[in-house]
Amino acid sequence: MRNPLAAHPPWRQLLIISVVLPLVIAAAVLAFAWPAARIAPRELPVGIVGTGAASEQAAAAMTRAEPGGFSFQLYPDKASARSAITNRDIYGAFAFSRQRVTVLEASAASPAVAQLLDEVGQQLAHHATEQATANGEWWLHVGVTQVDIVAAAASDPREMALGLGFVPLSICSVITAAVVALLVGFRPAWRQIMALAVVSATAGLGAYLVAQSFLGVLPHDHLATWAALSLTVFAMASTTAGLVALVGAAGLGLGAALMIFVGNAFSGNTSAPQLQPAAVDHIGQWFPPGAAANLLRSTAYFSGNGASGHLCVLIVWSVLGLAAIILGHHAPVRFAAGRIRVQAGSPAMQDEHSF
Repeated sequence: MRNPLAAHPPWRQLLIISVVLPLVIAAAVLAFAWPAARIAPRELPVGIVGTGAASEQAAAAMTRAEPGGFSFQLYPDKASARSAITNRDIYGAFAFSRQRVTVLEASAASPAVAQLLDEVGQQLAHHATEQATANGEWWLHVGVTQVDIVAAAASDPREMALGLGFVPLSICSVITAAVVALLVGFRPAWRQIMALAVVSATAGLGAYLVAQSFLGVLPHDHLATWAALSLTVFAMASTTAGLVALVGAAGLGLGAALMIFVGNAFSGNTSAPQLQPAAVDHIGQWFPPGAAANLLRSTAYFSGNGASGHLCVLIVWSVLGLAAIILGHHAPVRFAAGRIRVQAGSPAMQDEHSF
């Protein structure tokens, strides 16, 4: 493939890369730093137990403090709120009595959200105490009780290993595609697909053994969790390999940009999608890193509840990647066709059209 910079003199090449590369670096820093710097609740689904005056006052106070920050669901009792939390319908719920605010939460769903709900519970209790004092009940002190319905692993209570682990997983998935599609150059298409599947399954097993056997951060549903990790690697690797098949080596850079600088940056894996800036939360969940993190939380902590949408995202990316591999190897795509003509003398190309 001809280097487009080679047609320019050295001084112009230096000028081009001294402008383009810093812009790329600045864009990458912005992609990761902007969502992290704008963490705040946005339509965060939480429950309110009961329909009494205390519940209504709490909802009104939360709305005033964070306009648009919470999406409230009403539940008749704590049992139904607990069920909604374990089904991943809500992140947590607030229950009220005369002397206590009870915060029902699930740190396994998001430690950042659990901490936020604890802070809101403290504020509600403080407000209730002040109101009681203003009404002449100076002796009344409203306390707070936190109940973690689904707790994160004791070895990783903040889920830093689970959240940050998707950056190296994404990088290694892109490297897998580079090795299979470019370095080794498996041909025809079915061999490349089989290689990607085998490597993804073994890579998923390796990631699971590190995450659970060594770190203890994925404690339940071991087979489903291994399958989720393998599908995650396969979705990212097949997509990148498909882009390579369609547009050549440049597809590797495009795949890396999509999976790392968009998928990971907008995933909300270390916080929660509903804490991300508007639109970013939706974008991140439509890319494999964001979908995979929530899928793993569902398999490892919530018995698969809430997994279907995230599973569908990974399957769609995988299917699109497979389609791109087959199309790039067989259809008269301009970039692929040019690459085939260049490699026509190589032994690997003898089986190119035998899929």
